[in-house]
Amino acid sequence: MSKKNIGSSFDDLLKEDGIYEETHDLAVKRVLAWQIAQAMKEQRISKTKMAGRMNTSRIQIERLLDPRNNSVQLDTLQRAAHIVGRRLVIALEATTA
Repeated sequence: MSKKNIGSSFDDLLKEDGIYEETHDLAVKRVLAWQIAQAMKEQRISKTKMAGRMNTSRIQIERLLDPRNNSVQLDTLQRAAHIVGRRLVIALEATTA
C-alpha cells in the first residue's frame, strides 16, 4: 500500500483560514532574524558593535533581531547581511490560486 496524503496541506489550511500570507511573512522574518543573529554570534559581533557598524542604535538592532517584528525595512536587512558577510536574496515567484 503506497502512502499518499489524505486531505489538504498545512498551507491550504492556512489559506482557508485567511492567514497564509501573514504566517508566511512572519516565518520569513523569523528565519532572517535567526540567520543574522547566528552570523553575529559566529563572528562575535555584539549588538552594540553591530549598531555601530550599521550607523544606527542598539534599539534598531533589537528590532532587527526580534522575530516577531516584521516591519524591518529591506535596506536594513541588506546592510545587516552585508556586515555579517552575507547577501540578501529576494525573488518574485508566481503564486498558485
